[in-house]
Amino acid sequence: MTTIISLGAGVQSTTLALMAKHGEITPMPDCAIFADTQWEPRAVYDHLNWLMSPGVLPFPVHVVTAGNLGATVGATRPKGKFLRVDIPAYVLTDGRPGGLVNRSCTRDYKIDPIRRKVRQLLGIAGKRSPKVPIAEQWIGISLDEASRMKPSRELWRENRWPLIELRMRRSDCLRWMERHGYPRPPKSSCIGCPFHSDDQWRALTPAEFQSVVEVDRRLRDRPAAAYRMKGRLFLHRSRKPLNEVDLSTAEERGQLNLFENECEGVCGV
Repeated sequence: MTTIISLGAGVQSTTLALMAKHGEITPMPDCAIFADTQWEPRAVYDHLNWLMSPGVLPFPVHVVTAGNLGATVGATRPKGKFLRVDIPAYVLTDGRPGGLVNRSCTRDYKIDPIRRKVRQLLGIAGKRSPKVPIAEQWIGISLDEASRMKPSRELWRENRWPLIELRMRRSDCLRWMERHGYPRPPKSSCIGCPFHSDDQWRALTPAEFQSVVEVDRRLRDRPAAAYRMKGRLFLHRSRKPLNEVDLSTAEERGQLNLFENECEGVCGV
């Protein structure tokens, strides 16, 4: 059985990899794989470089990519007349908020590139898949994200969630990293992900924010019909152009913030 970590270089997957290094999760992985969307924050790439530096992890980290996700948003498909969206953009139709565009970014830029690399490493690329598990893929989902757990759809690969087994939440991961003297990992997500909170939009560097503003504008450069839909598309949940959104904090607006940094996001529901 080959053991592989799906590495996002964020809090959970970093903790998972380092706990394996310390022998707190076994067996020792054979490698980790980072799927690069080429649209991650600079902090994620800096953290990945640290993880890949000599002596940090006792197993190799492979980097794979399906291309630049940000560059495909609003681009013409190689085959077909409609434009690509790929990300879960917000829809505004005749001034009324709509839902989200169906996304394919996670599958196309994360899941599939990792899957192809795993098959290459196992020597089964281009071959018929075995009907028994020959690979175990560790996924860094913590207890507070348990709803994201999905079993493998393929007989040759099994998914495992060691942080769930250990009943660890994201805050537990951060405390583990601090206890062992490791740097705090960044949050791993594409810089233009529509699921961002305002905190995440604010955390972008000026250059990153400006590049995302251009992608947001590009979504509306062409008529909605070019995307085979009726409404206009936006990256921010307010359904306003990103450069026009008020991203100031509650304190900056003179309001009391009832939530602390490590709130799990359920006590206010």
